[in-house]
Amino acid sequence: MMCRRQLSECQHLRCSSLDTPPTMIKAILVFNNHGKPRLTKFYQYFNEEMQQQIIKETFQLVSKRDDNVCNFLEGGSLIGGADYKLIYRHYATLYFVFCVDSSESELGILDLIQVFVETLDKCFENVCELDLIFHVDKVHYILNELVMGGMVLETNMTEIITRIEDQNKLEKQEGPYNSASTSSLKAGLAAAPARAVSAVKNMNLPQQIKDIKLPDLPAAIKDLKF
Repeated sequence: MMCRRQLSECQHLRCSSLDTPPTMIKAILVFNNHGKPRLTKFYQYFNEEMQQQIIKETFQLVSKRDDNVCNFLEGGSLIGGADYKLIYRHYATLYFVFCVDSSESELGILDLIQVFVETLDKCFENVCELDLIFHVDKVHYILNELVMGGMVLETNMTEIITRIEDQNKLEKQEGPYNSASTSSLKAGLAAAPARAVSAVKNMNLPQQIKDIKLPDLPAAIKDLKF
């Protein structure tokens, strides 16, 4: 039978294991063959200058590797060194790089990158680098369906596509109301000058000027006391 001390130690170990945060994705970087960033998502705070240095260092580490070597390597010194790994895929002109905890599965992250790219390809119909530049909000929305706060949410591409299509339908339903309110606002602004002119005409300014009563200046001067 377990004594009270052993029981308390087991409870302490169980609580410690629950308090330990799960493995996480530290950053997701997409840049072209020249190192120009096309998508950056950091799940740990770095200031703007440090982010640019991490992107530059990551590009230097990844771009110099041959295509026939494995798709993962130790993280750079700025991103966390040996405690993190850079797992990447190279598609045409773009590198998709995930910086993850060293305990993460390389094959699992490679599959996640593949799901992300295929989802982009479905949404943009043969995705290219320009899509990431001109549709950055939509790209971030798609990414958030896969990863949120550094944790993997969904890896089933069918589920992700369904959610994105539902969001697109919702935006289309809201579109007519937004366009109607915009049209009424424009019409109101366009009619404003005409209403102002009409109001001025109805004021009968000449008659109002005649009706203005000025004080009798000589009498007012006489009443002044020095």
